Amino acid sequence: MPTRLWLRCLTCLMLLWALVASPGALAGAAPLVLNDDRGSIDAWPAATLLVDPSRELAVEDVMARRHQFALPPTVGATLGMRSDAVWLRIPFSVPTASRGEWILDFNHADLNHIDVYLTTGGSVAQRATLGSLQPYSERPLQSRSHAAPLQLLPGLEYELLVRIETRGAMILPIAFHTPAAMLSKAVNEQMLQGVLTGLALCLLVYSVAQWISLREPLFIQYALLTSGSLLFSLHLFGVGRQYLWSHSLWYEVHVAALAALLATGGSFLFISQALAGDRPGSRFLRAMRAGAVLCAVLAVAYAVDAISTRAIAAIVSVLGLVPALMGIPGAARRAARGDGVGTALLLAWLIYFVSTATVIGVINGWVPVNFWTLHSFQFGATLDMLLFMRVLGLRTKALRREALDANRERDVMHSLAHTDPLTGLPNRRGLNIALSSALSRCGPDKLLAVYVMDLDGFKPVNDQYGHDVGDELLIAVTRRLQGHVRQSDVVARLGGDEFVVMTGQLSSVQQAQELGNKLLDAFRSPFSLGNSVQVEVGLTIGYAIAPHDSSDAVGLLKLADAAMYTGKQGGKFCVRRNTGDLALSSA
Repeated sequence: MPTRLWLRCLTCLMLLWALVASPGALAGAAPLVLNDDRGSIDAWPAATLLVDPSRELAVEDVMARRHQFALPPTVGATLGMRSDAVWLRIPFSVPTASRGEWILDFNHADLNHIDVYLTTGGSVAQRATLGSLQPYSERPLQSRSHAAPLQLLPGLEYELLVRIETRGAMILPIAFHTPAAMLSKAVNEQMLQGVLTGLALCLLVYSVAQWISLREPLFIQYALLTSGSLLFSLHLFGVGRQYLWSHSLWYEVHVAALAALLATGGSFLFISQALAGDRPGSRFLRAMRAGAVLCAVLAVAYAVDAISTRAIAAIVSVLGLVPALMGIPGAARRAARGDGVGTALLLAWLIYFVSTATVIGVINGWVPVNFWTLHSFQFGATLDMLLFMRVLGLRTKALRREALDANRERDVMHSLAHTDPLTGLPNRRGLNIALSSALSRCGPDKLLAVYVMDLDGFKPVNDQYGHDVGDELLIAVTRRLQGHVRQSDVVARLGGDEFVVMTGQLSSVQQAQELGNKLLDAFRSPFSLGNSVQVEVGLTIGYAIAPHDSSDAVGLLKLADAAMYTGKQGGKFCVRRNTGDLALSSA
């Protein structure tokens, strides 16, 4: 008796295991119940799968093979990359209290062809054709995703048979929504897409504007990268089909691969310019630019249908990783030196690899489909664009620093060309510029006086104490002259011990003579130099006044120089004006 009982139990367990393990057991899974108060119901837990390798099964054939439906081989609402057609069977019932108003939604825009059959009582009650290759104007609901309203009667049991065929990844987030829940979901998704698209457009416009302004290639390369990423996201989430190319089947078929090639080519150019733009002859730069050219060639070939979609998808899946992989060593070296460009690139690539791994996991059924995994590529691409914008910011800062350095160098060169290196005073060239500018503002009531002066006794000081003391004396003379003129006046050194003072806005000739006497008196006291050296030098001054004596810069200097030369010959330490009568004596 115990033996018989044990055998019966073992037999029951074996039958139970066979029932659970057999594919046909899943065909009898409990149907979904569409309660109105739930709003949204995920259809995937009730879905079973039938593969159609021949792609020739009709709905009548599938209805006769219900027992062949089996559990999908992957976790979550995804079946990976596949070339065959598949059928999904989703049983459900509508309670008598329900209003029967439900919408079937496939929340993945990149599904080429979807046939929906609503059956009840062994016959087809409703048909709908969806998919990205369906003319947009013929969609049951002209929405971002593929959706169709269902005509349901409360109290009945239904069976949904769905045939799906696509050239891309068969990602299948399927759900039932009440109209209110569908509207709320659609509005939330549109807001999210609007924010992310608007951000990408702002970054794109900024980079193009900066390129037009600065002509820095890094900005236009960033624009190419961003444009490709933006177009791919618009296609992937159905926004492009909804708003941009609703009536163009060619765009819908080709835009994903072309956008991916555009983004990859932009990545080749952007990364190479960021890491090696200052080394035009580097092999890294040439190799990366060759990668961009390859992307352009592939894009042209694909646009004229010389390459199939499946082939270009396989190429892009490998080629898209190459820019980052080639750039990692250079970015790591920069990051090790504390360069923000290298750090930003490494962080961007980390995010890129994580988001790419998530997408690959979703495609292959390793990662379940939900809001975050479905949008992982878009979120990763947005963060990448922001981090790459950090690279642009650092480049802009470097350009500004280079411009400041160039201006500073130009100012230094200008100063060297127009300034006496010992005293810091304007030299002859600087004086001529200042004199020409001042002459344009002088007049009968605004006189301009030019004083040419030569030190008396400078050579003996230079011979006795050496050139270092002589240079120190010239600097002291400069300070004394500057201390006895106005801030607006110009003190210049023409060379040796010859100085010039230019003063404007004089109201009378007498005022010019008084300034000359003031400068002469300033040299009556000795100069105290380093090492307790005291020296005495005098001053001989010749001057001319504009516009009375001359209105020409060269003429004024010649007149003043002739007056100074006459003063030297007449005993030194004096002030003389040349009104023109002394010009010949200086020749």
